[in-house]
Amino acid sequence: MPKPVVPEEKRRRRRPTKGGTVLSEELIVETALRLLREHGSAGLTARRLGLALDADPSTLYRYFRGMDDLTLAIGDALIGQALRGWRPTGQWRADLTEVGLRIHAAYVAHPQAALLTANRVTGRANELAADEAVLDVLRTAGFPLDETVRIYHAFIDQTLAFAALDAASLALPSASQRADEDMWRSTYARLPRATHPRIAEAAPLLATRMVTSAYPTALEMLLDSAQARLRPV
Repeated sequence: MPKPVVPEEKRRRRRPTKGGTVLSEELIVETALRLLREHGSAGLTARRLGLALDADPSTLYRYFRGMDDLTLAIGDALIGQALRGWRPTGQWRADLTEVGLRIHAAYVAHPQAALLTANRVTGRANELAADEAVLDVLRTAGFPLDETVRIYHAFIDQTLAFAALDAASLALPSASQRADEDMWRSTYARLPRATHPRIAEAAPLLATRMVTSAYPTALEMLLDSAQARLRPV
């Protein structure tokens, strides 16, 4: 059975670590993000975190019930970074565009963390705030409840799916990234029209577009569909 997390007020009274570090949930998450960036998910262990924080690994369990609980906190922190400073303007389409692009950017800025957390449901404060904001934007725009939930579902899943896909590419070794990108020029662009007429026709555009994220286009198409279904008030 996991140990209970120590209440926040009791954590604050704890003495600094032997290296003088005052631990907090935020500091642990920031350190975990750094370890993920440097070592990938295999490098995120309680032992390595303890070393990075100059603290006994067991101290982490005063803040999190286990490494999975920390994983959820990391995912929630990415959402918090995405929405920091965002305020709705009352223009539903512009607001959802900005929220989607912010969330996608926050995840791809931390590819290893994105791969670890994009498919998780944290139930934490930042995730709840983001969900509430998206639902409110849609309801305020005049979408009925069933359509609101339908669009919300597609919006969130599409955003996180593209974040995971793009993060997976960014998490590849540099040589593999270059090889994948070059494939559009070295292979696709050289296919003969006699055998692959449509690829040959589209090859110049494919070489340009396929090395960038399709998320902005997919988001625009989703919002086009939603707007077409919005009944005039």
